[in-house]
Amino acid sequence: MKAWVAGEALIDLFATAKGQEAIVGGGPANTAKALSRLGVPTSFIGGISSDEFGRMILDELAEVDLGFVHRSELPTALARVSLDLAGSARYEFHLENTSTFDFRREWLPVSKPTALHIGTLATIVEPGANELFEWAKALKIPIIFDPNVRPSFLSDQDKYRRAIERWVEIATIVKLSDEDLAWLGYENANHFFELGAKLVVVTRGAAGIIGYRTDGFVSVPGIRVEVADTVGAGDTVGAILVEGVIKFGLDMLNGEKLYEVLIRAAKAAAITCTRVGANPPTLDELERF
Repeated sequence: MKAWVAGEALIDLFATAKGQEAIVGGGPANTAKALSRLGVPTSFIGGISSDEFGRMILDELAEVDLGFVHRSELPTALARVSLDLAGSARYEFHLENTSTFDFRREWLPVSKPTALHIGTLATIVEPGANELFEWAKALKIPIIFDPNVRPSFLSDQDKYRRAIERWVEIATIVKLSDEDLAWLGYENANHFFELGAKLVVVTRGAAGIIGYRTDGFVSVPGIRVEVADTVGAGDTVGAILVEGVIKFGLDMLNGEKLYEVLIRAAKAAAITCTRVGANPPTLDELERF
């Protein structure tokens, strides 16, 4: 039973009193790290540069299987991060001509995992996004899709919606935030079901998480903690959803079992929020929380 996580591993540059601090980021990389810390065998699929930042990424993802990583001389993608008073992050991206988004069918793996998690900028940055789409579509396995909307990269709402809806058509589970939903202009999750999704999970920050299925929904409250920042919290939720699919199967993720998984996700996200940067909990930390 194995998970694949496809997408970007990049460097977040945080402004500090001493200048700037480089931290490994990228939603998919965060999710892969979170899954590995939960004890789920996880392979990361993405491009990693041979530059200094690429070496940082390899060190950060040491717990993850990197056998499918594509190494190249192209530079690492960068995201300059600013935090608001609530600890929420805003990003300015430098992505063009980087190893991070150099997705091509010729190096993407041809075997199959139990489940695939995919999302964030790798699913909209072309031409790599189209390469990833055709590859993922052909796998015919459960896909957990997290658009992780970044308006600072693509501000055209209609174009963003079209890009996302293509992925929803091949996804099994769609996970997004209430802010993503609102910015994209969706009133609710119904359209995602029309496109083919079986489960839609909406994170609501401190208000908790809601899991929607065609026959109803399950809501769990947020866990009150002292927030350092929210970086990686949503990615941690995505990891718990992948874990749930692998443990129980999609058909079991409803009613009480879905509630159990979402409570676990809320706890894991809360732990992540108590720490600076994307630092998800280990299995032991989560079980003791």
